[in-house]
Amino acid sequence: MLVKTGEKTMENSKGGKGKRLWKKVKYQLVEYHSLPGYLRDNEYIVGHYRSEWPMKQLLLSIFSIHNETLNVWTHLIGFFLFLALTIYTAMKVPKVVDLNSLSHIHDILRKADLHKLHSELVTCLPSLPNMSDLHKFRDELKTSISGWHVRELLYNCLPESFSSRNQSNVCILRSMKEDVTNIIAPLMVRPITRWPFFTFLGGAMFCLLASSACHLLSCHSERISYIVRRLDYAGIAALISTSFYPPVYYSFICDPFFCRLYLGFITILGVAAILFSFLAGFHRPEFRTLRVSLFFGMGMSSIAPIIHKLILFWHQPEALHTTLYEVLMGILYGIGAFVYAARIPERWMPGKFDIAGHSHQLFHILVVAGAYTHYRAGLVYLEWRDQHGC
Repeated sequence: MLVKTGEKTMENSKGGKGKRLWKKVKYQLVEYHSLPGYLRDNEYIVGHYRSEWPMKQLLLSIFSIHNETLNVWTHLIGFFLFLALTIYTAMKVPKVVDLNSLSHIHDILRKADLHKLHSELVTCLPSLPNMSDLHKFRDELKTSISGWHVRELLYNCLPESFSSRNQSNVCILRSMKEDVTNIIAPLMVRPITRWPFFTFLGGAMFCLLASSACHLLSCHSERISYIVRRLDYAGIAALISTSFYPPVYYSFICDPFFCRLYLGFITILGVAAILFSFLAGFHRPEFRTLRVSLFFGMGMSSIAPIIHKLILFWHQPEALHTTLYEVLMGILYGIGAFVYAARIPERWMPGKFDIAGHSHQLFHILVVAGAYTHYRAGLVYLEWRDQHGC
């Protein structure tokens, strides 16, 4: 019995070692020539591929070293970066305009309907101050608006006969104060709508998360590869399309026709790009240049609204400021697209950049940098429209 037990123990030990050895061989990284056809994309990345692993092993491989590790993490970290920026924007970006920053308040007061204000006071006063008094009130208000010294200004601007604290004076104060509040308060308590900005942030997060999932899971099977690759293309189209929303909406918020025209055009173009990506063979290596050209063309269509914005607001420093950000974003995206299409630098030294430094990783980093540049431009748009309105 002892001998038999020992033999069984040895057999079990050999069986356990055999299973562990089989798993080690089964989940070993392979070279490019060993890949099935649907996983062959870049022949200049020679080794360190995962091939048709089970889902559990793929999920765990996020913490191991292979040629997709940095592809996964560059965009996964980018996703968490934009998630943090979204929360920060929702909580910290002021929803009330600082009166000290309202440099355009003089223009608002200059446009105030003083004749309407004058007529509203008819029912309150036995006799009215003349229009020159109201103009004086407006001019004094310009220099003291940050302190809201409405009552003091009223006493100073009205004739002496109305300076006593009688019922008519109370009516004047109330009417004047309500009129000034109606002019200025909307700017302080109703900031410009934020949905275009948050739409862009949502598109960026969707793109980055979809890309990470694609690089992590695409080597599971041909079916899963087809699904996650289409999700990746949809994310790219979503990022490009939603990137238009803040500049177009905030540039043409006072011109609904062009606002709807540009937003409608890029939305239709984004949906068309997503549908086009579902065509059979769109993901194949031979269509790499076509894919890049499609998405690059979408991005280049932003030139029209940017030039239009500069023509309309050439005198506004915010227009130039946001355009500089947008040009930088375009440069970053353009370099990324070129590096991706040309497969630089791995084409110069095949096998040397399998783990780190190949074109797709550089492309990912440039995409995150470009999206962050666009976020900075969005903050300028918000501040501009919060302060200046139309």
